[in-house]
Amino acid sequence: MRIAKALTIAGSDSGGGAGIQADLKSFSARGVYGTSVITAVTAQNTMAVTHVEGLSGDSVTAQIRAVLDDIAIDTIKIGMLGTASMIDVVADAISGFDGAI
Repeated sequence: MRIAKALTIAGSDSGGGAGIQADLKSFSARGVYGTSVITAVTAQNTMAVTHVEGLSGDSVTAQIRAVLDDIAIDTIKIGMLGTASMIDVVADAISGFDGAI
């Protein structure tokens, strides 16, 4: 049996209720092998987001390449990108991906 593989590109939620953490929980609950690329780190809980720090475009690109160069990803789920320039970085990095987005 082939296991589906998904990549989530999003922010990290320290409270665990959203972002990368929530995506990976959802993937796992459905029997999907989850991989991740973090675009930003947040300080948040169930009441508030108190800090957001975006990662560099180079870091995000390197993460995407590392995953796509090695793992046969079937689909990509995109969440928090944060800025127009990060949208461009991610679009460039996943160009040529032939799975579902």
